[in-house]
Amino acid sequence: MPRLIDSHAHLEMDHFRDDIEMVISRARERGIEKIISIGIDVESSIRSLELSKRFEGVYTTIGFHPHEADRFEESILDRLKELSGDPKIVAVGEIGLDFYKRYSEISNQVRVLNQMLDLSKELRLPVILHIRDAFEEAISVLKSKGRDRIVGVVHCFSGNYNMAKRFLDMGLYISIAGTITYKGSENLHEVVKEMPLDRLLVETDSPFLSPQPMRGKRNEPSFVIYTAEKIAELREMDLEELSHRIYQNTISLFNIS
Repeated sequence: MPRLIDSHAHLEMDHFRDDIEMVISRARERGIEKIISIGIDVESSIRSLELSKRFEGVYTTIGFHPHEADRFEESILDRLKELSGDPKIVAVGEIGLDFYKRYSEISNQVRVLNQMLDLSKELRLPVILHIRDAFEEAISVLKSKGRDRIVGVVHCFSGNYNMAKRFLDMGLYISIAGTITYKGSENLHEVVKEMPLDRLLVETDSPFLSPQPMRGKRNEPSFVIYTAEKIAELREMDLEELSHRIYQNTISLFNIS
């Protein structure tokens, strides 16, 4: 059975409140040995950390989502630092820029992203980046303040290969979600065929973005296998070999034992 890690799930959300035990059990039955539950603010980071202590193989992150940037204040940075000492914390994220819906002012998103990047450097943790309709702006921020290499991953990547290559050239990993199984995802097909395998991760972004054939249902970590199967098909690789390589990539990036 292929071994995989779901590198990005939101297990702390209310969507999983009533059956979290079964969700994790189903993931294990499908070979998903580890799950990274993502923090998007202080409260969700705390809830994810609590889940990671309840369930073996669940890890978590601390972060502040760009949608929330308008309500960021300095005390939040202190609270995230307080959480960071726990060994189940493996990254700073979900952080980034989102100009699609603009729930927060662009200037505030940029300011918070810079602070989160500084925090990741201080804590020596990789970053998990959310970038939507803000490609050039994100590249500019990532390269500012003397940053030439960034340790981290662009989650739920949705761009073309030229975009992916610019992130790869900065040292970042690329994570692919269930959207690669959708019609019209040819850009992503090119990305996974052309990019180096040692920079590839997979994720569900659950409870969102269920892959085919599960569209219309709540997404969950066990469904990450469908994404891996599609990538194996596109790269013309054995599924177990591909899964092993992705597993090792994820372990390496997040320093998970």
